[in-house]
Amino acid sequence: MFLQHDPGSRPGLIGDALADHGFTIELVGMSDTIEDGTWHGALPELDGVDLVVPLGAIWSLYDTSQVGSWIDRELALLRAADARGLPVLGICFGGQALAAAHGGRVAASARPEIGWVTIDSDDPDLIPEGPWMQWHSDGFTVPPDAVEVARNDVGPQAFRLRRNLGVQFHPEVDEDNVRTWIDLGGEDSIAALAAGGTTVDEVLADAREHLHRAEADVARLVARFLDDVVGGP
Repeated sequence: MFLQHDPGSRPGLIGDALADHGFTIELVGMSDTIEDGTWHGALPELDGVDLVVPLGAIWSLYDTSQVGSWIDRELALLRAADARGLPVLGICFGGQALAAAHGGRVAASARPEIGWVTIDSDDPDLIPEGPWMQWHSDGFTVPPDAVEVARNDVGPQAFRLRRNLGVQFHPEVDEDNVRTWIDLGGEDSIAALAAGGTTVDEVLADAREHLHRAEADVARLVARFLDDVVGGP
């Protein structure tokens, strides 16, 4: 079950890799636009769900003017999944939500990260060093009792806790994903790319260049997640 916080978030390469392992992809659509994060719909029950994947979002976790109508309910859902032993793979905003649900803190990063970035990993079979696509201005602290798996000079990039794995980067993206973000964001996206030291043409060219390596890295991440994090003690 993928939680799609805004229309720019898609299962992408992660969905493809999970489908290769026999999962049926269910997408729970939430906010319909990137201008208004308000959503009062009911989050689904966890009965019959095998895996929860909260995706990214354009908003900040602590911006209650945008996410206040649903974020507390989502954090409760992630804690309920953990209590059941139901695995969760949190991506970017979803990784921040997973951290916050279990006692971590989410705040503005020292600087935004936008573009393809290599990270330092303690377990490259689970979290390859990339480069991975980044597009965020917030970060998380690792929750108590969790193990930090990867990081860079901006902050933690991945952690594991029981059957949960949270990542700050975007393993799901391909060129179509990035193009959608840029199209939805318009001039704001172009300005954000410029502030991050890159351009539309550069980030799309990098997405094409990294596609086959990213597919292989995602396949490795998902396989190890299912075998070690989900299948582990």
